[in-house]
Amino acid sequence: MRRIDRSESSPGTESMNRYRISNADEIYAAEFKRNLEAGIHAHSPGLQRILNVMRGGPKEGKYVLIIMEPHRRWCLGRMPASRGEPVDVLGSHEFTDLKEAEWTVFQLRWQEQTGEPLFSVSSD
Repeated sequence: MRRIDRSESSPGTESMNRYRISNADEIYAAEFKRNLEAGIHAHSPGLQRILNVMRGGPKEGKYVLIIMEPHRRWCLGRMPASRGEPVDVLGSHEFTDLKEAEWTVFQLRWQEQTGEPLFSVSSD
């Protein structure tokens, strides 16, 4: 039985690019905001693709929410370079509304992926 070396590239995968978020995907940002406000946790395939991109990739520096007081207060943090290291707490960004906090993280991750802020998204 041959052992698989995960460091080897599979043939033909060297040129595979992962999906890149673009301005055309703002419809999914609006869907995310509507779902968040309505408490809906099921997403369309397009929104799920966007969330997969935002959640994937390197963890270092990724924005996260940190619970300061359960069900009452959250703040922004950034993931460390290595597992087991402390999360960088951005205490100047505290929230008392979880939906607002999650929308903020979505916007920050969007900007990191696209290089552009997410301005004109309406949940209407």
